[in-house]
Amino acid sequence: MPETTSRRGLLFGAAAAVTTGGLLTACTSNEPKEAKPAANDKPAADDKPGKHVTIGFAGPQADHGWLNAINDNATERAKKYSDVTLEATEGSNDTAAQIGQVETLINKKVDVLVILPADGKALTQVGLKAMRAGIPVVNLDRIFNTPQAYRCWIGGDNYGMGLSAGNYIGEQLKDKKNAKVVELAGLDNLELTKQRSQGFDDALKNYPNIKKVARQAAEFTVESGQAKMSQLLQAQKNFDALWNHDDDQGVGALRAIKQAGRDDFLMVGGAGALSAMQAIEAGNSVLKATVLYPPTMAASAIDLARALGQGKGVSGMAEFEIPAHVTLFSAVVDKDNVAQYMPTGFK
Repeated sequence: MPETTSRRGLLFGAAAAVTTGGLLTACTSNEPKEAKPAANDKPAADDKPGKHVTIGFAGPQADHGWLNAINDNATERAKKYSDVTLEATEGSNDTAAQIGQVETLINKKVDVLVILPADGKALTQVGLKAMRAGIPVVNLDRIFNTPQAYRCWIGGDNYGMGLSAGNYIGEQLKDKKNAKVVELAGLDNLELTKQRSQGFDDALKNYPNIKKVARQAAEFTVESGQAKMSQLLQAQKNFDALWNHDDDQGVGALRAIKQAGRDDFLMVGGAGALSAMQAIEAGNSVLKATVLYPPTMAASAIDLARALGQGKGVSGMAEFEIPAHVTLFSAVVDKDNVAQYMPTGFK
């Protein structure tokens, strides 16, 4: 997925921080070439070549569009820097295999590790092992059980996704009496699904005229999205808005909607797939917006790892060190800003 440096709010020039919700938005590519130093003139990370850093990257198996985009963002971001060598493992969703891959990177004595664990709890011990070996870890998205297992965590905001989706729908329906909404969630046994639903429900509390009348849980696949959306449509003959947690399953949901001949409601997606953004731009379906869970976080993780390896701080921040936690903002992409975000859409 190509990166772009024309967008505002880039972290060390990386496209990912467009959605950091102001945490690091002072670090823009529009600053002068000589980046402002951190406190007490400690060098801040910038694009100029510096100390060479070998970054070990252990990512997921690319069995979902978003996960594939994570791997692509990390790889492409590393190519930007002449002073970075990326040692990337073959992505795996098997915890034992991923632990072995991380241990291999530890034995190679990479300078920094970036890990998106298949299972945060299961990979915690190998994260601790790396930290104890003097290799700082950037924990990407799925969080380890203890902060001792990472130097920095960067990831998305599942609760914030639901909040943004609920507020967007609320604003669209705030003047409609007795408005009804339905929800197509993801896997209910995942904590992230519960967080997205909770954020959505909390946002709707701000709009007393709106009631959620139905909810179905799908499985983040096109097939499950189509099947569960068909059930929702059969059960609910009239509603005003749908929030779908995931744009991949949203492809199936849109098929079911088209087959049913329904166009009497608006749909908001989740995660920021390219297909969703293209549909929003075309304006020829019920899909009017998508809430980001930006895979560009992997590009920012590489930036953070490089700064760690070079012992640098963050341009635009007063502290000596990079932050311990970076939570990305769940921006809403609709017809008004879709052109800006299109380059970040994942396939």
